[in-house]
Amino acid sequence: MQLRLNSIRRLTTIAQALGPERTRSELVPFLADANDEEDECLLAVAEEMVNLLGSVGGPEHAHALLTPLENLASVEETAVRDAAVRSACAVARGMTPEGARAHFAPLAARLASGDWFSARVSACGLMATAYELCAGDEAARDEMRGAYAKLCGDETPMVRRAAAQHLGAFASKCDAKHVETEMLALFQRLTNDEQDSVRLLVVEDCAKLGRLLPKEACAAEMVTAAKTFVADKSWRVRYAVAKQLYDLCECVGAQTARAELVGAYERLLADGEAEVRIASAGLASELCRLVGPEAATAEIVPRVKELAGDASQHVRAALASVVMGLAPTLGKDRTIEHLLPVFLTLLKDEIPEVRLNIISKLEEVNSVIGVDLLARELLPAIEDLAEDAHWRVRLAIIEYVPLLASQMGTAFLFQKNGDTGEDGELTKLCLRWLGDRVYSIREAAAVNLKRLAEVFGEEWAKEHVIPRVMALAQNPHYLHRTAIVRVMTLLASVAGRETCLRDIVPALKRAAKDAVPNVRFGAAKALGEVAAALDAAAVEGEIRTTLAELEADEDVDVRFYAGQSLQLCEIAARG
Repeated sequence: MQLRLNSIRRLTTIAQALGPERTRSELVPFLADANDEEDECLLAVAEEMVNLLGSVGGPEHAHALLTPLENLASVEETAVRDAAVRSACAVARGMTPEGARAHFAPLAARLASGDWFSARVSACGLMATAYELCAGDEAARDEMRGAYAKLCGDETPMVRRAAAQHLGAFASKCDAKHVETEMLALFQRLTNDEQDSVRLLVVEDCAKLGRLLPKEACAAEMVTAAKTFVADKSWRVRYAVAKQLYDLCECVGAQTARAELVGAYERLLADGEAEVRIASAGLASELCRLVGPEAATAEIVPRVKELAGDASQHVRAALASVVMGLAPTLGKDRTIEHLLPVFLTLLKDEIPEVRLNIISKLEEVNSVIGVDLLARELLPAIEDLAEDAHWRVRLAIIEYVPLLASQMGTAFLFQKNGDTGEDGELTKLCLRWLGDRVYSIREAAAVNLKRLAEVFGEEWAKEHVIPRVMALAQNPHYLHRTAIVRVMTLLASVAGRETCLRDIVPALKRAAKDAVPNVRFGAAKALGEVAAALDAAAVEGEIRTTLAELEADEDVDVRFYAGQSLQLCEIAARG
């Protein structure tokens, strides 16, 4: 099979060698007659057919490619049919207008009346393109609308599903008068289909069809349909309408959304299925922004408060990721009164993901109410997350620290204990991460200190970071000492020449004499990187000698990295 796949992927090369005439008369018929049993090969043929457009002799001969694609559009494998439909539409757009009407439109009609459901399913995907390319031929278009109506009422649910899926695209190619009559009637029929798999696909047509209707018809028809879907007995349909509700509200306008659809949204927020509540919670900030602060405060926020205590952790996590976005809409006073209790409840949630989602969105609420109201509750939540058993949670909170620091200032994040004069808890955490048992955490902690130094500047780094890092350089565990070497390397680019020569280079030279080879080759790499931040005289006097000693080290890795760093020193000297 792999050999056949390789051959199929080279069809364009074969066609170029054969020339246009033999490609049409020999290669394309061969592909049409080939009955490969492997779906992978059929899929590859379906995808490659469109690439032969330039090899069959121009747009007037492009219709030759439709024969194998028609066969592929009738197979049972869904992926093959979908690829054949995409390629057939692309080929049709590369044909002449006359060729499309003479060859592509009849192809869509044949598939629409096919004996097997697979052909009729593919016809649903071809109809919109065929209808568009038959502009000016009203008789052909009338037939296509009739054929599409039959597909919407097909006895096979799979065909009705495909018709529902492509209804919006087909309607977008129709004239307004046909949209308001025939397409709307098809939509209403599919809305009441007995199969929930059909109804949930019709949900996606609400906004698409609504944009094609006049404002009054859109409000009347689509709002009614949305309310029907919200009350549907199938949770999958309710889930689908929850995902699409904002687009529909945007389509009907803020005024109609406030009057007609906010109540439906409330019902979705209180749905019995957690998946529906998750999808609904994700729309909270967007819908509040659309309907305005008054309607949001009166009708949506009370449900949001209930979701903060939802039994499902996934619902609370979904809410935590968007609830901060309500603050700009509600304004300072309403946020303090209604949303601040929700924030604090979620900050104390037992699930780390919920707390993490709240902390990651703090910037949105800080700009509205300021950080002082959250500060007392925020630090304990950060401390809990920073020591979470899951290392990915610890990694995520490390990556948020520079953002929090830039929003809240060093006074909050790195304040000293007023009674003892000791470092604050977050300062201790930033240093403790350097000794974490997971390498990714130690590396992220080193990058974190560099980013903090970039946020607050060289003087802050010299006063608050470098002395604390230097104090850890004598840690008895070699992994911790290796992490310190990494921190000093990163800080060299921020600290400035004087600090590099006074503090960082001497510390690296001491690390170069460490008893553990891992620390020594870490120092060897670091010295080469630090050399880029110094002038030629400093490199010659402070770094090259140490690297020359390391080149004679007993450990092969140390010698290798020392040699690499000496080459960097040469480049720096020439620069």
